[in-house]
Amino acid sequence: MRNLIRILISISSLLIIGLYFNIGTQKKEEVLIDEVVSNPKVDNDLEDNDSLLNAVTIKMPDEGLISFIGKSTNHLINIMGNPTRKDPSLYGYEWWIYPLSHNNYVQVGVIDDKIVTIYATGSESHIPPFKIGQPIADIYSATLFETTISIDYDNSSYKFELSEDDLNTRPLIKIGDIFAQLYLDKFSGTLSSIRLLDAATLIKQHPYEMVYRGDLLEENDELPINDEEVERGKERQILDITNVIRVRNDLNPLEWDEQTAAVALAHSKDMFDSKNFSHISEEFGDLSDRLEAGSVFYQIAGENIAANYIDAPAVVEGWLNSKGHRESLLNEQFTHLGVGVYKKHYTQNFIEKWQE
Repeated sequence: MRNLIRILISISSLLIIGLYFNIGTQKKEEVLIDEVVSNPKVDNDLEDNDSLLNAVTIKMPDEGLISFIGKSTNHLINIMGNPTRKDPSLYGYEWWIYPLSHNNYVQVGVIDDKIVTIYATGSESHIPPFKIGQPIADIYSATLFETTISIDYDNSSYKFELSEDDLNTRPLIKIGDIFAQLYLDKFSGTLSSIRLLDAATLIKQHPYEMVYRGDLLEENDELPINDEEVERGKERQILDITNVIRVRNDLNPLEWDEQTAAVALAHSKDMFDSKNFSHISEEFGDLSDRLEAGSVFYQIAGENIAANYIDAPAVVEGWLNSKGHRESLLNEQFTHLGVGVYKKHYTQNFIEKWQE
């Protein structure tokens, strides 16, 4: 039977931050470095700056999601209604999830009834002056992106340094007194999604190289965080965002499969526990072995893995910009998806369900 099954697995073990080894061969697997590339570094020579005056800044729009940052949850509810669900995060805010349609998906980060961050994707998302699907060339012709962005916040100074890869896939721009991270799809040459952040949230996440002078603004470690609830929320968000991307590419959305998700979660946990970041587990075998052990019946299957991305939007956008992982995301034959997240280790298992 297994000879009749085709397994579609991405060749590279992509999207890992740090250093992982395949223990069986002691050979370093191919990696891409993304997101938090290093811990913030102290720079006592960093000069004070008034970023609100000196940085290249786009005027804050009067309408659209960008104008929501800093507003109250009452403002949000009056315009968008109550969220479908609320997912906790690792950064103190609660994600209010609005899967309005496969063409309009919004996550709103809320702390103390105040909006501090937003992630939006889908062709109907209202984010002037930008638009999902907008050609990258149009964005670059109308917007000047800088390789360094400086912020003075709460008597401390911070400077973010963007690499060439950052500028090509997730540049940062000031809009009024907030910041927009643009996720660019380098294969289609279009804007895939946008993340909006206030200054404090950007500093706490520091998704780029960052130096600072003064007291580093960090998350309150005393805040109660249920890691398991955060991980279950990430799994559902990955399904939601994956389906927006598939519909954008004229493909069917995927259905959630609980048995496949259990297999994916077990693999993420195994990778974390064994320190073996690989599609092949020394204890549990390859994808076909794991699906068989989980009593998952399928015709074809595929797998994406990742580690150390800050959240669901970041990891899905990372997969989208990797050729092998993109092929799994956009495989027209897949019908169901299971996702497992454990300690910032991510596994997507795609299947075409067995038809008797």
